[in-house]
Amino acid sequence: MSQLRLDPMTGRWVSISGGRFDRPAAFAPRALSVEADTSRPCPFCAGHEEATPPALETYGATGTWLVRVVPNLYPAFDGDAPMVVSHLGPTFTQAPASGIHEVLVFSPEHDAALADLNDPQTSLVMAAIRDRIEEHSNTPGLRYSQAIVNSGREAGASIEHPHGQLLGMSFVPRELVDELAGFARFAGNCLLCTALNAEEEARHRLVLADERVVVFCPFWSGVPFEMLVVPRTHGPHLHRSSPPDLAAAGQALRAAVAQLRERLGDVAYNVAFHSAPYRLSGTYHWHIHVWPKLTTLAGFELGTGVFINVVAPELAAEELRLTVPAG
Repeated sequence: MSQLRLDPMTGRWVSISGGRFDRPAAFAPRALSVEADTSRPCPFCAGHEEATPPALETYGATGTWLVRVVPNLYPAFDGDAPMVVSHLGPTFTQAPASGIHEVLVFSPEHDAALADLNDPQTSLVMAAIRDRIEEHSNTPGLRYSQAIVNSGREAGASIEHPHGQLLGMSFVPRELVDELAGFARFAGNCLLCTALNAEEEARHRLVLADERVVVFCPFWSGVPFEMLVVPRTHGPHLHRSSPPDLAAAGQALRAAVAQLRERLGDVAYNVAFHSAPYRLSGTYHWHIHVWPKLTTLAGFELGTGVFINVVAPELAAEELRLTVPAG
């Protein structure tokens, strides 16, 4: 029997329809390579640094690098024009797309996927995200930063070499506004602290739990095998978290996507790091979303905003459940 489940962070209903899982070709196969032209040198590999703009940050020993942050050659947000809204007509409103768009290269190794990084490398990636968001927060005119990972062509990647993106924006996007409203509506302490504790007590949606972080398939999962990575230490801002908490969150994320690959194959996925706007006034708990790209949004989802999930999160967690492997 299908169920409606409410996502308390956004107020959006999700339909859990496990019976649809038995349909032929329920999951879209991973059939496409990321890059159309694989003969050109990879701009993110060691030795090809001249193919990108000069690095904003590098991490590693002198004379080499292990993690690198460079400006995006095709930025979605660029420049420092103030956020001034212009009304060009009764339904035409625009503003400059000012901001920062950067690429975070996880490793000089071309095939070092997020799931393959060791503990020190994962910690460097998390340190780079923290440092860049800190830099964004001190940039006049910016209000919010988002770190993302698109793994696989179906997830939006255009370069095979594993990497993430960091975007600093002059506005707070709707998804974060909705989450902030969800936290404000919640009748209790912190929504995600409460969810974390409840999932540990229930246990059947847990994927991973250690002394610093919990990974679970949320009760309101909108897509098959969706996961949330939540640090135990309550805090609104990723860039103000302690190094041990950041490292633990990164290692848990790595373990989660490694298990996703182990159990389901080389599926595409999206990762989004949700941290509070820089000057938040209110309750929030930073966290990481993992959305595998196993199904396609069709007319109903696009027309209503109601997701149909063909794998109940309880079954997804049972398939993915693990303990943190040694780095």
